Amino acid sequence: MKAYDYIIVGAGAAGCVVANRLSADPKVSVCLIEAGGDSNSPWVTIPAGIFGLYGNKTYDYAFEGTPQTHLHNRKMMVNRGKTLGGSTAINSMVYIRGNQNDYDGWGKLGCRGWSYQDVLPVFKKLEANQSQQSAEYHGFDGELAVTKQQDPHPVCRTFIKAGATAGLPENSDFNGPSQFGLGVYNVKQNKGQRVSSYSAFVKPIQSRSNLTIMTHTDVLSLLLEGDLAKGVNVESNGQKEQIMAHKEVILSAGTIVSPRILLASGIGNKAELEALGIECRVDLPGVGENLQDHIDSMVTVRAKTPETIGVSLSSLVPHVILAPIKYALQRKGWLTTNYVEAGGFAKTKLAESAEPGSADADPDIQFHFTPLYRSHRGKKFEFGHGYSVFTCVLRPRSTGSIKLAKDGSHRTVLIDHNFFADERDQKVLIEGIKKAREILASPEFDGIRGKEMAPGKEVQTDEDILHYLRETASTVYHPVGTCKMGIDDMAVVDPESLKVKGLKNVRVIDASIMPTLISGNTSSPSMMIGEKGAQMILSDSSC
Repeated sequence: MKAYDYIIVGAGAAGCVVANRLSADPKVSVCLIEAGGDSNSPWVTIPAGIFGLYGNKTYDYAFEGTPQTHLHNRKMMVNRGKTLGGSTAINSMVYIRGNQNDYDGWGKLGCRGWSYQDVLPVFKKLEANQSQQSAEYHGFDGELAVTKQQDPHPVCRTFIKAGATAGLPENSDFNGPSQFGLGVYNVKQNKGQRVSSYSAFVKPIQSRSNLTIMTHTDVLSLLLEGDLAKGVNVESNGQKEQIMAHKEVILSAGTIVSPRILLASGIGNKAELEALGIECRVDLPGVGENLQDHIDSMVTVRAKTPETIGVSLSSLVPHVILAPIKYALQRKGWLTTNYVEAGGFAKTKLAESAEPGSADADPDIQFHFTPLYRSHRGKKFEFGHGYSVFTCVLRPRSTGSIKLAKDGSHRTVLIDHNFFADERDQKVLIEGIKKAREILASPEFDGIRGKEMAPGKEVQTDEDILHYLRETASTVYHPVGTCKMGIDDMAVVDPESLKVKGLKNVRVIDASIMPTLISGNTSSPSMMIGEKGAQMILSDSSC
């Protein structure tokens, strides 16, 4: 029977950091378990390869959510990485940490050690900033390469200049003193290639003799004996087995799978577990609750000239056919794009009217600008040229849940974002669409502007926009919160140890422990959680 000191479930943003730190001690044995396979594919390493990753079940769980009551009962795909690197292997590589008040808000909720001044040194420790940004906010000696876009599209500059129309200044560092404004996003890349948590933290040290990496292995449940986890029940290639843990089991499987494993192990709401035929081992009603995500919608415009990224007769030779050559020789051209090259943070009138200094007065929407046309019909690909702005609600008040389906498998999850359950989220996104339109109406776009295809010029009133949002709004794929840390009755893990309440040696170390959603992209904060969680384990083991 296989046995290790530490078992880490999930080789994603946090899990790879934990594996690196724990295996640095040659005296301990570490097993890193990943449900997916390797990530040695051009689709992963080349930035523009994102196009072939979403929905590709080799690399993506491609979960389907439940019908959304407030979005005309639509179901939506929930993309989550299923490969070494997890979602950091399939995401847009944007490096954003969140707002300072996000972390201070965690501290006010009773999460000691998680304020902005607590987490900033952790972010800096992980970072290898290549953009010559301020040492007050950035690190330069970490494993995670953070850099400027390799070859940003010129239309991104048009978008940034257009921000002046909406009172938005240029911002060259969204992780500095202020998020407010527009700019080109820093990305997790190195020499024009994706940097995932796996390539940054595990690949360089995977030859360590005390580190075992298991791929294509699903963790079904914890193997519990009283309040101790003796190991995990897994399945690989149709064969089930048990893997034992001498010290701890660390769940880093993400906001969807970590609570699924806990629930399947009998840790959760007692009444709901018993209704599924699962013996309740720890009555912990918060497991799977508090799901939060950024709800998002777009304004997409056709371009009357072929200056943006797109496939047309005029772009075929110089940009499409020659793209592989430009990338191979210079790391230039369209294959360097992460699609959401520029963006930024703005305030709707709701934030502008909030009490100065409060979290509600911070930017409440985020933009992701794409210098290409995004289909108004929901197609993955459309011929021609254009540009789009995606707008999301940064701090949603609507919360959903992850539950087990009543199919007897204890593996199928019901993902209910419960988007727009809170009316304020509706109002923020309506105002966000207006703000995006205000930017795109700038004279800066006059030379290329064509027809607005979505929402379309006929969609003008708040009621019209809300209807459009109910028909089209989706997730930005930033789910958090389903095993939240805290001191209230719905908390799942202790903030000072990340141990699951009621268990002695099981921790959750991933985005699911966030009590509230941060204002921005979540992969980098998840790595920070991995670093802090690993240090908690190391501190305990040294006592």
